Amino acid sequence: MRVFLKILGGFFLYLFATLAVVVAGIYGGLKLAVDGPSEHFREIFVSSLMESSAGPIAARLVLSDAQINEILDSNKTIEFDQITDPELVSVMRQEAEAAAEAAAQAGIEAQTNLDPDGDGIELHEISGPMYHGYLMIVYDPSRVICATIDNYTHSGAGMTLEELINKYGAVAGINGGQYEDESGLGIGGWPVGVVMSQGVLRADNPDEYHEDGTDENGDPIYSTVTSLPTVGFTQDNILVVGTFSGSYAQSIGLRDAVSFGPSLIVNGEAANYSGVGGGLNPRSAIGQRADGAVILLAIEGRRSSSMGATMADLIDIMVEYGAVNAFNLDGGMSSSMYYNGEEIVDNANIRQDRAIPTAWVVLPQNNAASPEVPNEEA
Repeated sequence: MRVFLKILGGFFLYLFATLAVVVAGIYGGLKLAVDGPSEHFREIFVSSLMESSAGPIAARLVLSDAQINEILDSNKTIEFDQITDPELVSVMRQEAEAAAEAAAQAGIEAQTNLDPDGDGIELHEISGPMYHGYLMIVYDPSRVICATIDNYTHSGAGMTLEELINKYGAVAGINGGQYEDESGLGIGGWPVGVVMSQGVLRADNPDEYHEDGTDENGDPIYSTVTSLPTVGFTQDNILVVGTFSGSYAQSIGLRDAVSFGPSLIVNGEAANYSGVGGGLNPRSAIGQRADGAVILLAIEGRRSSSMGATMADLIDIMVEYGAVNAFNLDGGMSSSMYYNGEEIVDNANIRQDRAIPTAWVVLPQNNAASPEVPNEEA
């Protein structure tokens, strides 16, 4: 018995020593990252950690909340306080159509056709100093809708992007809006913010609470904040971005919408940002050109071949491809893109594809494969 206890004690001593070495190594690595090799690297590293699900835990091991907040405040995208004006976009579209018609009459060649199979979709491979991904241009905006799971519950699971695409009989798509995802362990059953699908308001779930004083017993009184950064299409297929609630989305006649943010471009004006404009992470975004074509973007991240993109990178890409309105979608391991049955951007490299409650999917050109959507709010 004594020999057994000695062996058992030795095992636990070895295990404790191994864990101590691992923890010390992680802590030392984090300290090295935040203390050097440069201030620029420190800002990118900390911003990247704070934008991930579990990263804040690691950041707080070596930095105080005050230090973290100082870094985040000096490296962020400045939130817009305006919302897309659909009438302005209509004017932009008319001008774009008039310019295209004038060019055709003058015999000027149109842009090189990047749609050889005639499916109404251009696919571009996107690369930058620290990122790689794909950008999809869908000529007909009416084909882009919000796909969603049938029922929303805190304990229920969502569907993978591939499953949502198949559910709607779509030919392509990217992930959608925000959802409940505590410490990166969410299972995609509960969306946060606004969800509208094919004209039906499916959800308007708040993500924030404000303390509005105390009651007679001294307990805090909270009010919900339901206006979150949201993006959606009107019945006229104009992309609207801004911070608004589900009731506002209904009032302006949105047909499909999700929440996340921030807005990247509003009414042709690109967002301002400070410092590096956020961390390097997997990203997804949606935008629209003046001619109505929809831009879907997905960036790989957290790997040697593609560290990821900042918000500034997304803005630059969207401006380059002519977006007049653009919006940042959920990112991280959720960020993915399918095209013609192939997953061309996949960031779920730790486990299988993530379950999500919403996605932006592209219907076939005949637009005939849309399923029935529940007519009650979740």
